[in-house]
Amino acid sequence: MGISYSTAKWIAPTSFVIDFACQQYGMLSTPNMKDIHDQKLSFFSPQPYFIAGFFFPQQLFQIGWLYRLWKLDPKKPAERAELDQMVDYVPYYTLGNLCIAAWMVAWNSGRLDISHGFVTVNTLSQLWYLTMLSKTFAGIGVLDLLHNGSAAFFKNQPATLPIKVLTGVGFGLASAVSDWIFGGCMVYDLVALAAGQSGDWRTLLSVFAVGSAGIVAARNMAKPPYSNQYTIVADDEVV
Repeated sequence: MGISYSTAKWIAPTSFVIDFACQQYGMLSTPNMKDIHDQKLSFFSPQPYFIAGFFFPQQLFQIGWLYRLWKLDPKKPAERAELDQMVDYVPYYTLGNLCIAAWMVAWNSGRLDISHGFVTVNTLSQLWYLTMLSKTFAGIGVLDLLHNGSAAFFKNQPATLPIKVLTGVGFGLASAVSDWIFGGCMVYDLVALAAGQSGDWRTLLSVFAVGSAGIVAARNMAKPPYSNQYTIVADDEVV
């Protein structure tokens, strides 16, 4: 999916603007995204304000990332490696923004079966390409995938025993192979889900959140991430 730097620095911010505009539509239209959420509750419905709490800082993070995409100079060896990685990610970033924009339109139209297709493509593409920025996209994408899928196909249904087991195992395994960023997102997802549920399922999700936090902490203290990163200090010298 390679593209040129000149192409990347235009399509990335364009996709951001499109996605941001659709998110505003989702929040300001009638019915809005929360109205649809409240109409279609299920066992993976999070507390909706947790999604908003993730959305706002992520927009700031994206703006900072886009600024660096424009600011970095491909002619400078010290900046070239970072820029190459950013440009390599731009197609996935753009695809994700366009999918989430389309997801919002389908979601607010009450077509959760259609919106589930868009959120699935976004989540899988971000999981496929886990860089620093896409780790947060993938993290919230997991929550979106679970939420949309349960609301679309299991409206007003409680979590069954297989769902509970798969949730614990799935998040446990994800936490065991995650760094602080993606692992933190997994914990956040579980807290959001717990806050949106009630009774024993809420309690169990809270236990999963605490357990995942412990797994992430233990894994990353035992094997600190980012310790083997390469730094380019000269045109042909890497340390």
